[in-house]
Parts: sequence; C-alpha cells; structure tokens
Amino acid sequence: MTAPPPPAGVPAPATPSPAGRRDRVGRASAALRRAAPALLGYAAVRLLGALVLMKWAHLQHHGLWPLLAARWDSRWYLGIADHGYDRVLRPDVFDVNNLAFFPLYPVIVKVVAAVTPGSRAGVGLVVAVMCSLIAAWGIFAVGDRLYGRRVGTVLAVLWGATPVALVQWMGYTESLFTALAAWSLYAVLAGRWLRAGTLCLLAGLTRPTGLALAAAVSLCALLALARRGRAPDGGPPTPAAARLVAAALLAPVGWLGYVGWVGLRLHRPDGYFAVQRMWRNVWDGGGGTLRSLRSVLGYQARPQLFLVVVSLVLIGSVVLFLLCLAGRQPLPLLLFSGGLLAIVLGSGGVYFPRARFLLPGFPLLLPLALALARTRRRTVVLALGGAALASAYLGAYMTLVYPGAP
Repeated sequence: MTAPPPPAGVPAPATPSPAGRRDRVGRASAALRRAAPALLGYAAVRLLGALVLMKWAHLQHHGLWPLLAARWDSRWYLGIADHGYDRVLRPDVFDVNNLAFFPLYPVIVKVVAAVTPGSRAGVGLVVAVMCSLIAAWGIFAVGDRLYGRRVGTVLAVLWGATPVALVQWMGYTESLFTALAAWSLYAVLAGRWLRAGTLCLLAGLTRPTGLALAAAVSLCALLALARRGRAPDGGPPTPAAARLVAAALLAPVGWLGYVGWVGLRLHRPDGYFAVQRMWRNVWDGGGGTLRSLRSVLGYQARPQLFLVVVSLVLIGSVVLFLLCLAGRQPLPLLLFSGGLLAIVLGSGGVYFPRARFLLPGFPLLLPLALALARTRRRTVVLALGGAALASAYLGAYMTLVYPGAP
C-alpha cells in the first residue's frame, strides 16, 4: 500500500539520496587528504614530545600513562565521571569544589567508557588525543581558508609545538575545547551559522573561556544580520536571517546553561562565581597578572623556569594579538582571541596555568605562520623543528620537575 501524496503546497519530506551521501563522503575525504600534511606534522611533533617525556619519566622511574591520564585536573574530571558533582559549597575550604569544572568532557568520558573496554582514565586520554587531531584539522582548515594550504599546515604544526602543548595529549579539556572553537570559527567564516552556534554551545559546556567564543559567534551573527536586514518587502525574516538569529541565540546557551545550573544546585544565583572565589579565581582587570609578572621577571633572583615560560607566553600573546590587529585578521578570530586574552589576563586567580588557558587561542599564531610560510622550506623545517624540540623539553620539565600543575 503506497503512502498518499502530500497535500498541495506542502513539500514532500526530503529523502537522503545515495548520491548525496556519496558526495558528502567524497568532500570529507578530499578535505582530509588536503589536511593530511598538517595532521602528520602535528602528530609527529606531539609524538616527539611524548617520547621525550617517556624517556625522562623512565629515568625517574615513572610510568608515562599515569602522568598523562590521571594527574592534576585529569583526576578532577575522572572524579566527576565517577561520582558526579558536589551539592554544597563549603565557604571555609578552598580548592576542593568540583563545580568549577565544566561537564562536557567528563560526560563524554563516562559515555565512551560505558561502551568500550578499559579504564576511564585511559578513555579520557584517548578522547583527548583524538580531539587534538580534530582540533589540528580545524586549525588547518581556518588557516587554509584564509591564506592557503601552506599557512594552514604551518599553523597546525605551530599549535602542536607551543611551550605547554603536552597538555593537548593529557586528560584535560584543552583539546576538546580547541576542536570545538576551531570548527565553530571555521563555520562562521564559511557562513554556516547553525553549525557555528551549535559547536559554540558545546564549547560553552567545556571550559569557562567558552564565553569568549560565545561572544565572538553571537556578535558576528548579529552584525551579519544587521548587514543583511529584513526581507525587502517588510515580511518575515528570510531563512538566512533566521539562521543568523538562531546562531546568535545558541552560541551562549552552553556557558549560561551550566552557570545557571550551578546556581540552582547551590540554591544561590551567584553559585558558580562563589565556587570560583573558593578556587581564588576572580576577575580583577589584570592587576594580579601584572603583579605576578613583575615578581617572576623582576624581583625573584632565581625564578622557576616554568613560571618564566608562562610569563613570556603571556607577554608574547599580547604582542601577537597586536600583530593580528595590525594584519586586519577576520573579526571572528579577533573577537575570540581578544576575549580569551581578556579572561585569562584579567583573572586574579592562580598564575601557573595561564599559558595552558591560552592554548585554544590558535589565531594568535597566525602572524607567525604567515611569516614562516613566506620563507624557504628549509627555514620552515628548522623553525618548526626547533619549536618542537623546545616544546618537548618544556613539556617534560613541566610534568616531572615543576612541582605544581601545568
């Protein structure tokens, strides 16, 4: 018995055709082949870092797997995956409330671990490594779209050779967040607004700095809507305008949703910010950052190497952002990088993880990628090789010598 035809004026439901599916698979395969040099270069840099850490850890009688999968913040996320979130806030105890950690990564770890063999710590590490490759692909895609394949490749490899890039292959959220941010920004550049808003929503469930991405996507969507205007006849908004509105509304939902949920869970509207205060993390406009910079670089006779590196990364990031402004980088990237810098540098909280907090800010590396891409191949190889070796050493030092969290 055949189904009746749809009523007049009602379009028949679309049925995905095999040809359409093959076309999408073909485009994805072509995009992956185009990105292959960038992904291979990124993987080589990170494998070098892992090998240096493994050798150094062996000399100190440590195992590589626990160092990457079950220390510092990794333990907090695994605890959330195992036992869920706290229900109360103790105002007399600092640095213990797990509501400071956003939920998407532990949820993914819990779901994947439920259907695969192995420990949750192992699953968390595999998820982070896979997300880092997706992030490197997204970073390449942004650079390739704006300036060509060579720049995109250099940009992805540079991201893998930053001073604290070892974190990308640890049970942390930086790789997941960077993957969502890179592909969300790529979607904005490509005009795929619903995809941009949805990915931004997920990023807002991943890290506090999802607020910077949400601001960038929402503002760009609203600016595009203002340029487009309403339908010429004054009728209802066009489908394109509706997608822009949807993107602008979707982008902050993840971040706002989690912050609001924490408030409900703790029965106080400022619950999330109260939790952050119990982690000594408040926004002070940058005063704390400047005091720490002055102390590390100006007053300490023998500052720890890792803190010196963090300080130089912060200073270098500001310089690179100014170069991004001078180079008239696309607005979505500038807004994201500027928002990320404002949040990280303006925080009065702990100082040592600031370089890690800036890892998702890959647009800051574009001036370096552009400069390198214009040089000879030998110069590119030497520069990226030197950065990879420095990153490998600093990653192992950060993990095995520096006494605090990365």
